[in-house]
Amino acid sequence: MTTADLHSGPGLDELRPVAPKDRIFNLDMLRGWAILGILAVNAIAFAWPAALTMAEAPPPLNASHADTIGVWVIDVFFADKMRTLFTLLFGVSVFLVGGERSDLDRGALLRRRLGWLALIGALHGAMLWFGDILLLYAVSGFIFLMFRSWSARRLLWVGGGVTLLWALLAIGMYWGMANLPPEFASKMAEGMPTAKPDQIQATVDTYRSGWPAGWIANFMVWIKFLFPMAIMTVVTVPLMMLGLGLYKSGYLTGQSPMWVYLTVLVVGGTNLALSAIWGWQAAMAPDGVDPTGGWAHASTGAAPLVTLFYVTALILLTKFGLKAVTAVFVPVGRMAFTNYLTQTLIMVTLYYAPWGPLWFGTHTTSQMWMVVGVIWVAQLLWSPLWLSMFRMGPLEWLWRCLTYGRMVRLSKGGD
Repeated sequence: MTTADLHSGPGLDELRPVAPKDRIFNLDMLRGWAILGILAVNAIAFAWPAALTMAEAPPPLNASHADTIGVWVIDVFFADKMRTLFTLLFGVSVFLVGGERSDLDRGALLRRRLGWLALIGALHGAMLWFGDILLLYAVSGFIFLMFRSWSARRLLWVGGGVTLLWALLAIGMYWGMANLPPEFASKMAEGMPTAKPDQIQATVDTYRSGWPAGWIANFMVWIKFLFPMAIMTVVTVPLMMLGLGLYKSGYLTGQSPMWVYLTVLVVGGTNLALSAIWGWQAAMAPDGVDPTGGWAHASTGAAPLVTLFYVTALILLTKFGLKAVTAVFVPVGRMAFTNYLTQTLIMVTLYYAPWGPLWFGTHTTSQMWMVVGVIWVAQLLWSPLWLSMFRMGPLEWLWRCLTYGRMVRLSKGGD
């Protein structure tokens, strides 16, 4: 397709959302896997005070063996991996919506879409939950849209190279901090924020007192997170580049050579296995001293490799006869926006909204896993049920109406 073809296409008023029949199976499947996994990571931030989760202290209750295993599962299999996957896919969606930079109409549509996402993300973070990621994606998307016409090779080299650099720096930092000389380690520990029991309990009491106190507490944490969120763009934009590079090269649609998939599978799988082994050894250490010499924590810096392992495994399962299995994630992925915000509404209702049971600060990790499991089942069931009657999720529909500046069709038929 030439630049002239792009300019001679439909005008802004004639653009339409993609029809269900034209959606890409692998992208929806991977997006569904990511959105479910994100809840496993976010559950702790919904249920515990932010200071406790940031300090990596134990939960507010005495941790059982099951709770320790629950934290190990989150750290090894989900933490950072699902955010990374969703970021890769967001980079692809920027291109699918906005097209090449020469397509001025679709570019204008993309900017409007990102603008509305920024507003929704800001409201989500300020009014409901401080851990919102939509605002970060919107800001990063405005930066990334300048690079969406790069070739697959350039996107992979730049995005992959910067991502690898950050991973190596993270690994080095984690390992170095774990192996500091004792005198330096003690001095650093003195300057680090700590989660004191009385402060934690005060936060729990505030959230459980209902609104406006709970809302104000969430709002203040969200304000504190705005600056770190801005810094995260230097990680997020390269991941978007990498994701779009993987799409343009055919990797995400199952068109790359088999040796490439197998190489990624081996490298990523080896990293996951080592992280699991080292993490287990550290979690089970009776004296709390990491017996791995810091590698249990340092290995988490290579989260993008585990993400690519998941991506590759799901693509190969789909490619070689198990599409019926991976298809269960597709409806969840088609409604990722609705499911992400619905997860917030459910968790806020359960943990600190005044109309809910106010479980904030009372659940151990194993109890949170039960909540996560119920929500997973609900979203796996309700997503295909909704899509059997409608073209898109309810919040996807609202977002598209705002983006296109008119009512778009929600009911099925005529595709």
